[in-house]
Amino acid sequence: MKLNPGQVAVVTGAASGIGFALAEGFARRGLDVVLADVQADALDGATARIAAHGVTALAVVTDVSKEASVQALAAATMERFGKVDVVCNNAGVGGRGDAWTGPLAGWDWVLGVNLYGVVHGIRAFLPHLVMGGGGHIVNTASIAGLYPGFAPAYDASKHAVVALSEGLYGQMSMAGLGIGVSVICPGWVNTKIMESERNWPTELGPMPETEPIAEIAIGHVKRAISEGLTPAAVADLALTCVEEDRFWVFPQRDFLDLAVRRWETIAEGLNPQEPDELPGMPPRQQILDEINAALGLT
Repeated sequence: MKLNPGQVAVVTGAASGIGFALAEGFARRGLDVVLADVQADALDGATARIAAHGVTALAVVTDVSKEASVQALAAATMERFGKVDVVCNNAGVGGRGDAWTGPLAGWDWVLGVNLYGVVHGIRAFLPHLVMGGGGHIVNTASIAGLYPGFAPAYDASKHAVVALSEGLYGQMSMAGLGIGVSVICPGWVNTKIMESERNWPTELGPMPETEPIAEIAIGHVKRAISEGLTPAAVADLALTCVEEDRFWVFPQRDFLDLAVRRWETIAEGLNPQEPDELPGMPPRQQILDEINAALGLT
């Protein structure tokens, strides 16, 4: 679909990172923007920056893990603008604690935001897109949605986002409703995802602790993220894919190559294989050596 002034875009997780970059990309094209985020203070600042582009920017504090909150976001959008053209289900968290020995709350948080946030967004806005004659839905997944090995709960949530996005694309195409679907699958992007715990929901109880040994690998991940693509680069490609009605948004070829090699091993019936090195990370053996040294095993 063409992105034109006067259209309305909704972006969740819009206060920072890819979400803010998407909102700014729409604003630069003249679209009015509804910014949703759970962090009210950051949302206010982001909304002011988007409004400075000369468009209408509406801030709606939203917890995407809650269906009622996302339904309220849709209601606020329709009340203010009377329509919606693009919906970006972008909000996401990185996870916290050990997936297998830590509290189940870690899973509840990741799946609540990363998976159910997308489900709630589609269910809340799809009827309005249909009644408006069409539009586009953009879901932010990750290369972890095609290549697991980052963190179990995160990988599971992003695999689910890719699967439901592909299913939605097929349904919309078959129905001929004029609603496009895109899924963003980036690798390292310079965002605050490793600071997700700042928005840990109190209703889930105490925030899970991270094992000291895990901090070694986390330190390398944080460095890789800090050296990753800018959110603006990801957003620019995503908006191009919207305009060209392209489903897959792959900002980094080296990460896509990992996924391709994974599927080649699947086709050969081979057991899962860990790569010797991920893009932007030190060799796997170096990380293992650092962990063993911290445990006094070398």
